[in-house]
Amino acid sequence: MIKYTVKDLNEESSFSDVIYLDNQFILATPEMRISQRMKQALKDWEFTEVFSSGEPIVELQEKEKAGNQLASVVAQYSQSDEEKIVYVEQFYMAFKEYMASIFERIDKENMLDYQELTDHVRSACTIIREDRRFILRSQKTRPTETEKNYMASHAVHSMIISVIIGLRLKLSDEKLIELGVAALLHEVGMLRLPKESKGYYAKRPLTQSEKKAILSHPVLSYSMLKSFNAPLAVCLAGLEHHERENGCGYPQKLTGDKISLYAKIIAVACSYDALTTNRPHKEAKDRHTGMLLILKNEDKQYNETVIKALLYSVSLYPIGLFVLLSNGKKGQVIDVDPENPFYPIVQIFGTFTAAGENVVIGTSKKGISIVRPLTRSETGVD
Repeated sequence: MIKYTVKDLNEESSFSDVIYLDNQFILATPEMRISQRMKQALKDWEFTEVFSSGEPIVELQEKEKAGNQLASVVAQYSQSDEEKIVYVEQFYMAFKEYMASIFERIDKENMLDYQELTDHVRSACTIIREDRRFILRSQKTRPTETEKNYMASHAVHSMIISVIIGLRLKLSDEKLIELGVAALLHEVGMLRLPKESKGYYAKRPLTQSEKKAILSHPVLSYSMLKSFNAPLAVCLAGLEHHERENGCGYPQKLTGDKISLYAKIIAVACSYDALTTNRPHKEAKDRHTGMLLILKNEDKQYNETVIKALLYSVSLYPIGLFVLLSNGKKGQVIDVDPENPFYPIVQIFGTFTAAGENVVIGTSKKGISIVRPLTRSETGVD
């Protein structure tokens, strides 16, 4: 493959073959235009080179210029959507790798550049605010049982979900950033435990002593965050994210009125991600089932306002979920109906508009509705 420097890529040009970020990760498909936003994202994450077996195509093909104005707008919108999916997948992969390096440095050197992390979260909050539905649609942001660094991916997922909830709760920008940092670092105390004691690595039931060790990680998180001069609200989130509204959490058995806001949000985000993620000892539930379990709120563990914020942000059939519709068609949930989170917006596969795009509909009780989620094998997604 040929190496191309990012700074020399022409904006609005495309390539005749796939562009790779490294040996495996696809940055852009053939003829997808290089946008200013894509170049800036590569620079922000310090990628200086990309690779392709193809050649740059600077001039647009004449057939791309043809068509009426409406078709042109639809094509541009579709292309923009495709670009955003690629962009958020690149954002996720880069942030996960960044967090893996953060945890490695904390583990080996007990060092954290808190301001640097805050600056990255500031940028992440902007991306999540603007591209929430594309991040949630992306299938590459879902870890599998082969995930090599569960802690890093769980941290990033918890941040994304927490910030989405925070946006719904209308937190200020500074509080949103602080919440994002807290979500990334809430389980940092796990680094001080033996690997076999970490529940997400264990391929067998934990022993009583290992379970007891895990119960200490919120206190360890608090102590470590305090040593990094993190704000008190971030330290408390690390200490309290396993506390529960009914007083049955740990380590202090606090009741709802005594638990900090960030901890309440992270508790829901963390639990939702844990329910919908594969681990060596536990198969993931689909996101609809995960949402139902959170909504059930057994024994009133979670804050109802936070749960409602999650529901109205991702819907009962969460964005990104592949579904079977009442008309027999298959589709993917792509957005929430702000008036009714029980009937989201769905892109139908196999049914096209005059411009050749998949039809998008709003589901409803009286019209087309969702019958059930599809299994991975039914979707054909790798």
